[in-house]
Order: sequence, then C-alpha cells, then structure tokens
Amino acid sequence: MSPKRQPSSKKRSRWRIFGKVLLINIKWFSLAGLFGVLFAGGIISGYVAALVHDEPVRSRQLIYEKVNENALTSFVYFNDQVTPVGRMRMEEDRQLVDLKDVPQSIIDALISTEDSQFYEHHGVDLKGTARAVRQKLLNENHQTGGSTLTQQVARRVFLSLDKTDSRKVKEMLLALRMERFMSKDKILTAYLNKMPFGNGSAGYNLYGIKSASLGIFNVSDLHKLHVAQAAYLAGLPQLPSVYSAFDGKGNFDKEGFNKAMERQRVVLARMLATGKLTRMEYNEALRFDVRATLAPHREKSYNTFPYLMLETEREAAQLLALQENPNLTAAEISKPEHAELLQNTREELQRSGYRIYTTINKKIYNDMRQIAANPQNFSPYNREKGLEQVAAIMIDHKTGAILGMIEGRDFNTEQMNYATQMTRQPGSAMKPIAAYLPALEKGYTQPAALIDDSQIILKDGRKGYHIPKNYNRRYEGLMTAREALNRSINIPALRLFLYEVKIHNAWNFARSLGITTIQPQDEHAQTGVLGGLSKGVSVKELTAAYGTIPNMGVYNTPHLISKITDAEGKIVYEYKPQPKRVYSQQTAFLMTDMLRTVISDPRGTGKRLQKAFKSYGTIDIAGKTGTTQNFGDVWFMGYTPDVTLGVWAGYRQQVNTLSQAGHTRAQSVWALVMNETVKDQSQLFKTKHFKQPPGVVKVTVSSLTGKLPGRYSRQSGRLVTDWFNQKYVPTEVGREQLPRASRAIVPSKPDIKEKEVPEKEVPAPDQEDTSSEVTIPSGPDTDTGLDMPDENNDLPSADTSQPAIENGQGAPAEPENQTESPGTTSDLPQN
Repeated sequence: MSPKRQPSSKKRSRWRIFGKVLLINIKWFSLAGLFGVLFAGGIISGYVAALVHDEPVRSRQLIYEKVNENALTSFVYFNDQVTPVGRMRMEEDRQLVDLKDVPQSIIDALISTEDSQFYEHHGVDLKGTARAVRQKLLNENHQTGGSTLTQQVARRVFLSLDKTDSRKVKEMLLALRMERFMSKDKILTAYLNKMPFGNGSAGYNLYGIKSASLGIFNVSDLHKLHVAQAAYLAGLPQLPSVYSAFDGKGNFDKEGFNKAMERQRVVLARMLATGKLTRMEYNEALRFDVRATLAPHREKSYNTFPYLMLETEREAAQLLALQENPNLTAAEISKPEHAELLQNTREELQRSGYRIYTTINKKIYNDMRQIAANPQNFSPYNREKGLEQVAAIMIDHKTGAILGMIEGRDFNTEQMNYATQMTRQPGSAMKPIAAYLPALEKGYTQPAALIDDSQIILKDGRKGYHIPKNYNRRYEGLMTAREALNRSINIPALRLFLYEVKIHNAWNFARSLGITTIQPQDEHAQTGVLGGLSKGVSVKELTAAYGTIPNMGVYNTPHLISKITDAEGKIVYEYKPQPKRVYSQQTAFLMTDMLRTVISDPRGTGKRLQKAFKSYGTIDIAGKTGTTQNFGDVWFMGYTPDVTLGVWAGYRQQVNTLSQAGHTRAQSVWALVMNETVKDQSQLFKTKHFKQPPGVVKVTVSSLTGKLPGRYSRQSGRLVTDWFNQKYVPTEVGREQLPRASRAIVPSKPDIKEKEVPEKEVPAPDQEDTSSEVTIPSGPDTDTGLDMPDENNDLPSADTSQPAIENGQGAPAEPENQTESPGTTSDLPQN
C-alpha cells in the first residue's frame, strides 16, 4: 500500500463516521418527533373524545329526518278558502320553500357572506376556521365565526346554541357526517328554511327565508325581491335579534333597522368582492330605499279575530283527536280525563303546518262583530252587573255550515265563547222543540186544534203541589194551538208536553234535533218545556235545532270547519254531510206557518220584527221568543227559507237581569244582523218564501171544538180556517158548547193580514214580570209523586279568577210563561 494514500483513507473514515452518527441522530429525532406527534395526537384525540363522548353517532336516516323536520305555521281561512283568518298560536312563523323557488341573488348574497367555499369544502372550511382562530387570538375588531353553512345547520338541528369548545367540535364532526349523506343543495335548502331572521311586522319570530320575505317586505314571491332586499335578508341570520327592523309587537325599531342596514352593506361589499355583483349593480343596490319597502304593521290574528281563532283551534283539535281515537265520541273526548290528549293534539295542530278551512263568511262575521262591539246597541256598562252580553250564530241550515257568530261583546272583558261554550235556560224558546213539533208530528195537535188553557195542578216532590200560571195571571179556556204559540201561553204548551207527547218522548225528540245538554234528571222536570232544565242549552245547539224547521224536518250537524289539510296539501279531515230526517215535511211546514204568525199577529211576541226587519214582507221570516225569570235571559230563534239565526242576550251571571230596553234585545240584535246580511250578502237569500210541501191542506173547522163545524158554529160564525196535515184532518163534527172563557176566542187567520192592535192596549208578554206559581202545601200523607230539582235562586257572585266559569243560574221561566223554577247550573267551560 502506498504511504501517500493513507491521509485520504483517514479522511473518508471520518466522514463515514459523521454520516453514521448523523443518520442515527436523524432516526432518533424522527422517532422522537413521531412519538411526539403521536403523543400530541393522542392528547388531542383524548380531548376531542372527552368533548364528544356523550354525542351519539347518527344514522343517515336520522340525519335526513331531523334536517327535514320543521315546526311549520298553521293557518286558518274563511269560507272562500283563500282569505286567511290568521295563523295559529305560535310565536314562530315558518313557511317552507324549495330551492328552485329561491332567486340566485339570495343564494349569492348568502354564500358570499357566510361561506364563500361552500361548494368546495366537505363540511368544514379549514382556512375559515384558522382565520377565525387567528382573529380571536389577536382580538381583531372584525371577527368571523368560521362556521360553514353545513355547520350552522348541524348546530341548529342537533345541538344547543351555547358557545363552548365541546359544541364546536361536535358541530364540525356532524357537518362532516352530514356532507357524506346529503347533497349541497339539500343542505342549502335546510339552511334557508331553518335559520332565524328576526321579527316581522306582526311581531312573530321569522324562521326561513320565505317567512322573512313576507314578514319583513310583504313579498311572497322571492323572485320579486330586489338585490338590495336579498342582501338585507342574507345578513340577518348572523344576529337576528340585533338586526331586526321590528320589535316583538311588530312596531318599527329604528335602531335595529340601522344595524341591519350596516350588515346589508357588508353583504353587498362581499358580493362585489366575490364577483357576484358588478360595480354598477353594487351602486344601484346602495341607492335602493329599503326602508320604504318594509311591510306595514299588522296585528296578530289572535288580536284581530281572537274569538274565531280560539274556537277554530278548539274544534280542529277535537276533530283530529277523534280521528286518532275513533273509539271515543265528541262528548267523551271533552271530558277532563282526555284533557291531555286534546292539549297534545292542539300543540301538534299549531306547529305542523296545517291549513284549516272554516265555513265562516268574512263579511257576515265582520258585520256581526261590529254590531256586538257597538255600545249604542246595548245597555251601558253596569259596575255591579258588568257588561251586557250577547251571543248569536247564523247557520246555513241546508248544510249545517256556521256562516257567522257573535261570541261575546269584548274578548278583553270575557274570553269565553257565549255562543258555543255557554248553556242557559231557553225559556219559551223550548216550546216548539219539546211540545209543538212532536205534537204536530204525532197528530196530537194542529194549528187550529183547540187546547184548554185552564188550571193545572202538578205534584211537587219538595213542597206538595204547585199551580203553573200564565204571564197575565189568567186562564182563558179553549184556544187554538196557533194562538197559544203566538202569545206564548204556558198552559197549552204544558198540556202538550205532559199529557200528549209525555216528558220522556219530548226529550228524546229534542235529542234527535241535536240538543245534547238534556240530563237524566230532566226526565222529572215537569215544566222543562218552559225552560226548566238542569243545564240549559247552548246557542249553537238550539239554533241548529230550529234550523230543522225551514229545512223541512232534516237535521244537519252545525259545523265550523269544512276541511283540514296537512303541510303538503293532503286532506286529513273533510266534513261529510249526514243529513238526518227527524220529522216530516208536513210538520215542518205547519210549524213554520205557526211561527210566522208569532211575528205577523198583532198579539204575537215577535211582532216588533215587522218594523225592525227591513225586508219584512219581501223575505219570509218566522221565529220564537224566549225569556227566563225576571229577564235574566232573552232569546230569539228566527229564520228565513235559507238561513237560521239564533240570538241570546243577558249577563254573565243569570241572576243579573236586563234593563227595560234589554227585554227585546235578542229581537233587536237579530234584526240588526239580518238587515246587514241582506244588504251585504243578498245572494244568500235565493228563496224569498217558504214552500208548501204536498200533504197539507186548508180546512175550516169550528173555533169551539177544533173539529168539523156544526150548525151553531156556522150560524154564529165561530169558524177558523187553517192548515192541516192531510193525515190528521178532522172527520167528525164536534160537540158544540159555548166557550168557558170570559171573552170570545178569535183565532189568528194566517191567510188574512190582521189589523194591528196598539201595544198599550195589549201588553207584550215579554215585558210582563209576574210570579210563576201558586203553591199548595201537602199534608204529611201526601204522595208527592215526581222528584223535582232543587230550587236555587241564591247564586254565587262571579269568580273573577275564573271568568269563563259560571256556577249558578236563576229560575228559568219566561215572564209570559213563568212556572216552576228549579235550580240550575250553567255549563260554562273555560277556554
């Protein structure tokens, strides 16, 4: 080996050793780095795992269901199925929109501002997150959240809105998982439908872009929004409670609007920077007057139509609950044990996007509400009695559809619906239902048949015997059924009710007409035909019962709702007419003809309507009055060939009696409502006159016997010509004798217009105030017979803590028919 080459070898050896050492160090450093990374990763993973340890792994199906689940606003409509009554009770206003119905300007504004990399990332934008972290660490003035649109949807759907590290990590993981299962368009649509947009002009919280457009700009078609409006809306979800032009009552909020406009300018600047707007479009958007296009203030529907909205809500909830529980009846589902079921159904109804179509005619309803709200139509407010109340229902008796209602005078004073929730004693308004109609149907009487108006002694299970009396404290002997009804004489109606029809049959007949409030104890109510019932009746049910008369004996269930659809337009409920014949056309015609002379006869209790109803003589009307003890309640049930209108007036507590002017309040309100309806909805009155069915004939009979006239009747002119059901035309000549009355009975003649008698000469029965009975105490061995309800005229005062409940009512006898006065309890459920 040459000695000259040794230094070179040593040099290479040193480099080799250095390289090995370096390589070993690199390996060790690499291993240490790897272990460090793994250790740090383990720490981070452990930290993340600790943050999300309680977060479930959601399936594809669950993510789809939750993202597409929305609490939608439900709406109520008038009977034209177009005009809204309003939205159901819910502070949120949410309406869904498809992406195809969203203009590009909104999408551009949203993505430019909230998530410019939306179509590039996979749920999490790392650059945006890093930028947000840097801004937070450096405490920069302008800070962005760093959350993508997907993260915002994940947070809104699955997580709470608290600002914690745990929530942020969960949000990112959920966003990554959502992007695996859902398309960008689906996620964008969910964002547009779920995010909050502040308050609208009616004060509701707006959720979703469609509700925001309508609630803020009154624009239902999003394509009609100006780009400046689109930018305004796109900026709201960042801080909806701050960027709001309206407060919680729908009033303009200047400070909130100015902040929203600052945010709008940021959105427009981002659109310009990302090329979504040209400089010219940007400048034009800045010049656009957004303030001038804000929606006008609107009252919430529960402020505009509070009675109607609550009644619709009640009935709709009951209908849907009955569909879900077909084993229950309407009466059963209203019992306390099913209160939770009804409440759950009600809540579902409010948040599920239902469309409820009512039978209410908006014009009629508004007219009726205005009449109720006008203080000139009623007695002044009384500090002791309170507000004089009124209730009315107008029904299209051919279908049962409720066209209009007066639920009470003032919702702020009393929230209970007096037309549907209250029950009160009907007084003489019960006579046609429980006496004359069933008696006509069975042939027990006819309009010209004679009924004896003479003393009746009834057994009383409490105090012996009692003698019912008429309003004039007299007994007038034989009189025709028509005259007895015209003048609302008590004793003839009692004779039919007790001795011909019989109590049990009378109540079964009333039930067939839809009266559901008759109780088992009413089987012993000997004067129930005069209104002496345990619970009374509701305006709604009594009006529907009277509606069978002009509908020629056919009953239709009174209903407020014609149809309910779900959020997708599928019909979930539709009223199915089930007309039920309850008595013959001939009976209906005879009853109508008798009730016509209640108004046309100078001594009829409804004669005031000849002048009060402006179309009298042009449009046929018929009806019956009703009054309870001391004018605690007054009724008028009247109808034309096309509609039936029932009216009640009184006070919340029946012990409070009406003033002198209030004695005819039901008739005056009936006339006011009908006059407005004829004027504004003349198309409803297609039939001017009541039609005569086959099977009825006019027959002349003796006014002394009610049968074919004998020689004396003919010679003395004691004859009456009236309508008869052909089946029950008398075939025998009656045995004639002079009437027992102190004066001759001159029956009404329906085909001859009688000369009006001055009111001062013949006092109106409704204005008489007389005692109801004469009592003869029984001895110790007296058989008291029937058990009678307890008499109770000492009524508790109104409980102001529960204004919708009344615990007691006074004795229910009409002044022209005051008799027995059993204690009663008014059924006044709360809202």
